[in-house]
Amino acid sequence: MADELGHFDESGRPRMVDVSAKAETERSAVARGRVRCLPATLDLALSPKGDAARIAELAGTMAAKKTGELIPLCHPLPLTAVAVTVTPDESLPGFSVTAEARTIGRTGVEMEALTAVSIACLTLYDMLKSVDRGMRIEDIALIEKKGGKSGDWRRDG
Repeated sequence: MADELGHFDESGRPRMVDVSAKAETERSAVARGRVRCLPATLDLALSPKGDAARIAELAGTMAAKKTGELIPLCHPLPLTAVAVTVTPDESLPGFSVTAEARTIGRTGVEMEALTAVSIACLTLYDMLKSVDRGMRIEDIALIEKKGGKSGDWRRDG
């Protein structure tokens, strides 16, 4: 398995994967996550005073654009689209967060989608922590990716 870790050379030194020989293709990725909170926290977040969900969506979009700066060996990518959606979910209670990232390039956008979800969840936590320090960020996962040599992939369940 160590031979398959592309971010290390033969001597185990870290390196950015060389993608120069790969073809440019359309690529996309979708990730998701959740923030669980108290029902009263969700009610407060949905009150007319402010819209924490919209701010979290903007934060996630901004984070996707900076992924190459945040993750040491991640390629900086020219994103063609990023969409972050924060949806209140009374059944949790809390928020469901989804992000989709797109590009035309030589490497995928999975990290951009995952970064967008992570930062959107952290933004919700930051904005609501004064009333609910017991919130939980959970289930951040890649849901699907499309494009590239390895083809399409979708999480089951």
